[in-house]
Amino acid sequence: MTDHYFENDLANLHYYKFGSGEQVMLSFHGYGMHGKQFKLLESNLGVKYTFIGFDLFFHKETKLKDQSLPAVKKGITKKEFADFILAFCKHENIKRFSVIGYSMGTHYATVVAEELGHLIDEFIIAAPSSLNPGKLIPFFSKNKTGNKILEKLVLNETTLIKMLKLFKRFRLIDAEAYKILYGEIGTAELRFNFYACFTYLRFFETDESRLLKALNDQNIKCIFIFGKRDKAFPPGIGREFIAKLKNAKVVVLNEGHEMIKRDFVTQLNGLLT
Repeated sequence: MTDHYFENDLANLHYYKFGSGEQVMLSFHGYGMHGKQFKLLESNLGVKYTFIGFDLFFHKETKLKDQSLPAVKKGITKKEFADFILAFCKHENIKRFSVIGYSMGTHYATVVAEELGHLIDEFIIAAPSSLNPGKLIPFFSKNKTGNKILEKLVLNETTLIKMLKLFKRFRLIDAEAYKILYGEIGTAELRFNFYACFTYLRFFETDESRLLKALNDQNIKCIFIFGKRDKAFPPGIGREFIAKLKNAKVVVLNEGHEMIKRDFVTQLNGLLT
């Protein structure tokens, strides 16, 4: 595995490369993770794919050129992100690729599929938040009142922790999600990143009709992976949408939300080789 940087006017993007296959798999990790999250896939699929694991915005080594509060509030459009991916592909001399995303990363992968479907071979999303993000994500990202509340909360660690406990108590998030989020608000920088992930990506809302057209018109192989015990994004979400796809497989693992483990690799290997 090697690590690299790609720099343009938008960001200084840090990413990892692992595997040695001819096909490229662009990989989008979950919240609080990093570009190595899918490293486990290399052992089985590294001969077929070269994986590119990005540190996504407001994670680890990737930095926007402007990470000020006004820039975060302005956000990024789907087209702007697609143009960023195209510039990256030109930098790496990538002509076609597949995409894989987990949880938060499924929003990135889905935007790429909507905007650049003509370049995609396979579309794989696990714990697919992009199919149905629930109530909290839209409220804190797109609702003006909700976003203002979140902005105030991130300035106060105690209040934010109390909010998470309240969400857990009323089952708006499960124990796994609580543990992940709790670990990501310990410093002022982490709390700002928490706010930024909601706010900067608020335009990454899935357009189901556009996504459906892109996936079907290009006959893209689609794989949707769920955790049987995942209360945040259970297997039932997106059922009607998936049924409309021409080339789709659904996998339900005996896992909760944290599912990037050995069985994930085994099941995906069976579908991709």
